[in-house]
Amino acid sequence: MNENEAGAIGVAVRVVAQYVKDLSFENPQSPGSLLGGNVAPAIEAQVDVAAKRLGDVDFESELKITVKAKRGEAVVFLVELVYGALFQIQNAPPELLEPILLIECPRLLFPFARRVIADVTRDGGFAPLLIDPIDFARLYEGQRAQREGQQPVGTA
Repeated sequence: MNENEAGAIGVAVRVVAQYVKDLSFENPQSPGSLLGGNVAPAIEAQVDVAAKRLGDVDFESELKITVKAKRGEAVVFLVELVYGALFQIQNAPPELLEPILLIECPRLLFPFARRVIADVTRDGGFAPLLIDPIDFARLYEGQRAQREGQQPVGTA
């Protein structure tokens, strides 16, 4: 959905509240993982989004990010974050509601979730981990295609 489509039909999206719903940080190899001279760990990140209706115009959208840093087979750190928000969405036709909740809402939440992960990795003794921007439209298309048993466009 682009801004022209939303504006043409009078869709209103308002963030009522945003919050850390769940946060976990593990540093199982400390203090050894923090000693100088260690090779930078390989980073694996997974992202998922979810949403649910709470009322006529009230919705919750969640962004779940899991980051695992490893050196060889050893886990250096593990971060699991569920960052959520309460949104009020008005005048959205049914065909636009799902893309708003699973693309636009997570897009609004991402910078805040990214900051939480950067802060917790820094507080855990590592350099702040700054996650690269996420293409939520592509993630949504992939999830939708998977639900429908199709192969996402642009994948082999």
